[in-house]
Amino acid sequence: MSFKITIIGAGSLSFTQRLIGDILRVSEFADCEFALTDINQRNLDAITQVITRMIAANNLPATVTATTDRRRALEGAKYVMSCVRVGGLEAFETDISIPLKYGIDQCVGDTLCAGGIMYGQRNIPVILEICKDIKEVAMRDALFMNYANPMAMNTWAANEYGDVKTVGLCHGVQHGGEQIAEILGGSTEELDYICIGINHQTWYTDIKFRGRKIEADELLAAFLAHPKFCQQEKVRLDVLKRFGYYSTESNGHLSEYLPWYRKRPSEIVDWIDMSDWIHGETGGYLRHTRAQRHWFETGFDDFLKKADLPFGNTPRSSEHASYIIEAIETGRIYRGHFNRPNNGIIRNLPRDAIIEAPGFVDHFGINMIEGHELPITCATSCTASISVQRMAVEAAVHGDPNLLKLAVLHDPLAGAVCSPGEIWTMVDEMIEAQLKWLPQYAQ
Repeated sequence: MSFKITIIGAGSLSFTQRLIGDILRVSEFADCEFALTDINQRNLDAITQVITRMIAANNLPATVTATTDRRRALEGAKYVMSCVRVGGLEAFETDISIPLKYGIDQCVGDTLCAGGIMYGQRNIPVILEICKDIKEVAMRDALFMNYANPMAMNTWAANEYGDVKTVGLCHGVQHGGEQIAEILGGSTEELDYICIGINHQTWYTDIKFRGRKIEADELLAAFLAHPKFCQQEKVRLDVLKRFGYYSTESNGHLSEYLPWYRKRPSEIVDWIDMSDWIHGETGGYLRHTRAQRHWFETGFDDFLKKADLPFGNTPRSSEHASYIIEAIETGRIYRGHFNRPNNGIIRNLPRDAIIEAPGFVDHFGINMIEGHELPITCATSCTASISVQRMAVEAAVHGDPNLLKLAVLHDPLAGAVCSPGEIWTMVDEMIEAQLKWLPQYAQ
């Protein structure tokens, strides 16, 4: 069973190796063709070495090609994955540093708030270029799997303006499920759940452990009794206590999507944990990314050695991509949580939004389950974020600086911290700093 899979932004070494390793663990896919593309030649050469050695270590007939020509890499592709980060570290620095001057304190800055919105402005023009290439040179009805943040905005633009069949894929639901299984004293195989909402604000609305329904008070008590999570997930647990539902994303992520936890510098320390950046550190993800800059000089040799090890019985990761491809190609049914246009899947969220909800995959593709109802507290927070996402997507597509400023103004955290005048000045400063990645604003 041979077909072509293209990975755009393949220079994200660890993630690309994980995705390809998962696919190659499916016996029917041993002879797939992988086409890797990235604008960074050094990273592209490095990941090509890794994948070539991984294929050889497992005596597989799969092939790998690499090119900086994205369009060439897409020719004849049946599946396309995107891991692009437009602007890299240079742009990311300004996503965090400029808003911080105005009092907007972000931990991650890749989904919402000023940083996430500007990230979307940089990514969406490239996403639409990718969609154009897919339509012109990939296989008809090729499936575009977007792994790049801001997940909802990128997936929204690809579906509505790129006119390409697109699904957004994230691992937040799986990772939250692993936490829940741990605090309940079991494994993920003993846990079932329904999780609905929007990416990075998805809510476990129904949880069963060993067949028994877990209510909010039991879940909260188990989290508070856990020596690690009770310290690392203070925002998530406060939201669980008040909303009655646990959210998928990390403490650092969730704290910047809501207006309550990062608006006063003196109080932020009460809601974060400094044991790791993801628990809420100011600019934590940026600091982590900076620390990885010299990884090639310090860690690449060890990475290559690991690529020389046969898979053996090591399992696949929890990333959705390989399971989706397996289900479509073989008919083995897979259940996961996917980012798709709403259209009634969650009845009390806007129909045009990109939602995250359960779906099943088989020979017929990704089939979402319609008719969910999100609890009103969770729906209220999600709807506020969706309104920001909608404005941000429209601004990115049409190059509308006023709409961009209004999107930031309506962002829950930015609006809690800044006055309208401050936001207008801040966005102007961010556009100027990032103009070389913002062709739609360069007119």
